[in-house]
Amino acid sequence: MRTKRKNTLKIKKLLLSGFTLPEVLLAFAIMSFVLAGALSLFIYCIFLNEANRNLSIATGHGQFVLEDIKNTNFNSLKTGAIDVNTTWDWNTAASFTGRGLSILGNESINTTGVWTGTERVNITVAVSWKDRGTRDRSLSLTTLITEP
Repeated sequence: MRTKRKNTLKIKKLLLSGFTLPEVLLAFAIMSFVLAGALSLFIYCIFLNEANRNLSIATGHGQFVLEDIKNTNFNSLKTGAIDVNTTWDWNTAASFTGRGLSILGNESINTTGVWTGTERVNITVAVSWKDRGTRDRSLSLTTLITEP
């Protein structure tokens, strides 16, 4: 008889154990806050990734322009046959087409050259673009080219 009573007590205890409604609601609320925070962090990382990708592309474009200027004949720079102070147009320039270069939103590249003496020119390349259509971003690269 005693074992039967013990068994029925165990069964009643098992039937009464579990979570109450307030406990379940509290656990759901905590889980909701954690998931909302993780989701917002994930979205922020996606935007940050896009901004860094655009910065890498802009750096590549600036380096490309610097290399293009560096590979020209220095006498052409000296005599002014090639103007260092110019704006580069990615859409129509023959040297850019067919190379698979990405174009950023509203991208413009301006170069300026300042002569320091007769054998050296300090060249600055300024790349500007818009991130996600609204935020203005820019990058500036500078180098010194000397007569060989």
